[in-house]
Amino acid sequence: MKKRIGIFIYDDAEVLDFAGPFEVFSVTSQLEDHSLAEVFIIAPEKEVITAVNGLKVLPDYSIDHHPPIDILIISGGQGSKVVMNNLKVVTWIMRMHATAEITLSICSGARLLAKAQLLDHRPFCTHHEVYEHVLQLAPTAIACEDKRFVQSSETLYTSGGISAGIDLSFFIVEKLWGASRALTTSTYMEYHRHSHAAL
Repeated sequence: MKKRIGIFIYDDAEVLDFAGPFEVFSVTSQLEDHSLAEVFIIAPEKEVITAVNGLKVLPDYSIDHHPPIDILIISGGQGSKVVMNNLKVVTWIMRMHATAEITLSICSGARLLAKAQLLDHRPFCTHHEVYEHVLQLAPTAIACEDKRFVQSSETLYTSGGISAGIDLSFFIVEKLWGASRALTTSTYMEYHRHSHAAL
């Protein structure tokens, strides 16, 4: 059965935070005749999002109306400082995480997990400039600044800044569909994985 992968974005989300994982999971499925995954973009509202540096993105769904989510990916970016104070968004993240097989945060998306109390007493990664803020939001969280990504709980993974989300995405591809498919995808994308930076 296809995995339904929902990528959450918002105004001033970092482009590579969502475009990187989108590419990894989409290409993995594309190379298997689109049989492995359905990847879609979700935003607070179904209206044009202006990402960092002005890229315009029309999300597929809003947080009010979207398909079931097997894998939830939470983008980071400067806008995370604003959207983390949106109670409706934080409540939605908590609800989706409770039912998803896997939740990933990319870069400063960890702020949203901290607000949702999902990092309490747990290891986490985020952008190198954001660790201090996440620890203010979740004082008992355990910063893993020497890691590129880390497993924060049984179903939660967090990654460092921007490009680290690509490596975490490949890690999840390998976990779900095997090393050979991950290698096929990385070869097609001509991407050298930071596999040494795994958990």
